[in-house]
Amino acid sequence: MLVLRSSPASPFGRKVKIAAHHLGLIDRIDIVATDTTDPNEILRKQNPLGKIPALILEDGTVLYDSRVIVDYLDHLAGGGKIIPTDPATRYPALVMQALADGIADAALLQVYEGRWRDEAQQSVVWSTHQRGKVERGLAAAEAQTFNGTIDAGTIALACALGYLDLRFGGTWRDTHPRLVAFLDDFATRVPSFERTRVKT
Repeated sequence: MLVLRSSPASPFGRKVKIAAHHLGLIDRIDIVATDTTDPNEILRKQNPLGKIPALILEDGTVLYDSRVIVDYLDHLAGGGKIIPTDPATRYPALVMQALADGIADAALLQVYEGRWRDEAQQSVVWSTHQRGKVERGLAAAEAQTFNGTIDAGTIALACALGYLDLRFGGTWRDTHPRLVAFLDDFATRVPSFERTRVKT
């Protein structure tokens, strides 16, 4: 049995879980809730960065981060399922995954700024810098054409948008109609998107 160390709200953990569902591998994975803030958490021995998600293989090998794990799951499912093999589609999918992960990462850093620093220590400059990454990332994604393909890039994008809904009240929706349409279509095509959604 594979073991996935994650947390319900993590957009990166959600990406791995949706990929596993889509690839028919979820029944082979034991999902273990993990608190990255706990100094005694064994995750810090499994992944020296102390970050989630981390996938522990049956032989004890640990894979991280989410992009590596998704690549491994695609390999386990036979390859070319959500990471295309044809360069014409492979690299656009991988670039979209990198863009979406960057959006999620910048959003997460804004959340951490408010969660980890006292109000007097919070940096408006830092938060504005991260917000700019999100805004530019969303603009780049909004300019894309989506055709219903489910791959590592679109899974990552759906999870990034879901995280913005969760932590920022979906404020992106008013100015990004194509992304709203993309996410609605993705949720219809990929039932695990709803199954992995965190309400609060």
